[in-house]
Amino acid sequence: MFTGIIEEIGEVAGLAHRGDSAVLTVAASTVAGDLVHGASIAVNGVCLTVVGWDDTAATTRIDFDVMAETLKRSNVGTLRTGSTVNLERAARVDARLDGHIVQGHVDGTGTVLSRTPGSAWESLRFSVPSQLARYVAEKGSIAVDGVSLTVTAVGQAAPDGAGVSAGNWFEVGLIPETLRATILGTKQPGDPVNLEVDVLAKYVERLLTADGKI
Repeated sequence: MFTGIIEEIGEVAGLAHRGDSAVLTVAASTVAGDLVHGASIAVNGVCLTVVGWDDTAATTRIDFDVMAETLKRSNVGTLRTGSTVNLERAARVDARLDGHIVQGHVDGTGTVLSRTPGSAWESLRFSVPSQLARYVAEKGSIAVDGVSLTVTAVGQAAPDGAGVSAGNWFEVGLIPETLRATILGTKQPGDPVNLEVDVLAKYVERLLTADGKI
């Protein structure tokens, strides 16, 4: 379990594909402070298990196994050596929940549609897959590349000349600290992002649909 409060930005040191799985290696310092085998670390919002590490260099290199389902559902498979990633260790039960409940189970990916600068903040618009759009609500919570954010607006692009909509979108506002402390500060239009919608919304839907009520 995570809170969506990023602890540091790490750097990908390698992604070795092995059939339909892979081993991801990330160079980090803060999250390497109390490593144990089997520990959970969120990498761009994806909960991954520590399978080994090398602490002989200036920054520790941490290895994670990545299964096929994760490669399919997230943007981990697009990472390259030198890519930067958001990192967060699993939440402690005696700590404040400063973000929201984040499982690290990515539901799908979206893309950055636009960035609009403000006086001391920026507004970012992201696309969201149609099957996830119903879980995204104004003033609700969403994790984007593992960052806990509040949705400021939702909508659907106007149809084009052929009557085809460009898809669903949502917006968030990023304060200077978020721009500085996460990779969202450098994301550009067209870049992919991992999305995890609020788990409470999914459970409510499941409870209402399990017996065929809706």
